[in-house]
Amino acid sequence: MGAPAEVELRERIGGHPLWYHTLELAPGVLTPGWFDLRPIVGRLPWPDVRGKRCLDVGTYDGFLAFELERRGAREVIATDIGDERAWDWPPDMRGTGPTKLTELVSGERARGFEIAHDALGSSVRRLECSVYDLSPETVGRFDVVVCGSLLLHLRDPQRALEAIHGVCDQALLSAEEVRLGLSALHPRRPLAELNGSGELLQWWVPNSAGHRRMLFAAGFEVLRATRPYAVPFGVGHPGPNDLGARLRLWRRRLVLGHAGVPHAAALARPRL
Repeated sequence: MGAPAEVELRERIGGHPLWYHTLELAPGVLTPGWFDLRPIVGRLPWPDVRGKRCLDVGTYDGFLAFELERRGAREVIATDIGDERAWDWPPDMRGTGPTKLTELVSGERARGFEIAHDALGSSVRRLECSVYDLSPETVGRFDVVVCGSLLLHLRDPQRALEAIHGVCDQALLSAEEVRLGLSALHPRRPLAELNGSGELLQWWVPNSAGHRRMLFAAGFEVLRATRPYAVPFGVGHPGPNDLGARLRLWRRRLVLGHAGVPHAAALARPRL
């Protein structure tokens, strides 16, 4: 990339108010994402996506959609909600949450995806669609579906997984936040912690066994699953804001090897 084009790209990146994903859009040109999936993406239990029609659910800036394309997918559709008011806001945030988010990102959440799409010369197609509304009539059917860090933000994750099941023909890669304590104390018993409050929009966070059971209950058979791992923070993440949060990060670093948000991933196929 020539100097003028790189300068323009850096200006576009810097002009976008909030990046969720860390993306390398040109050699040495990174977006200041809240989270950096690059160190762990190779550890996920990927299916073979070469020549296949693929769907990325809850794409945000598009990291997993672009990864599907990089791995040789024939066609990639990326879906997300366009209007923040349609998110599953907890009751205590329904009045103020959408307004705060709109003020923060100036109604331009999709622009991060567009900047990355242009810089990468991507052919991924983005559609505004809630996971709850996925169906063969709205988006068609897919060989492979990926969904990352979405279920904890949904009031009804099972309904979402059933909708994903309805459009998935061969494989689902599901990577979700898990509770380390519940996973360690109850490695085989499926459990989940309910929050349902606050601006982080966290509803249900399972242990690793709970994540696998959620997939099973939605009609999938789990083929492979990872141990808990940490999704590292990117340079744009605000970091811990109190002593309790810093202690949690220290414990995660001790258990998982480095700080970040505990996740587990599973590769599954439609069972029913």
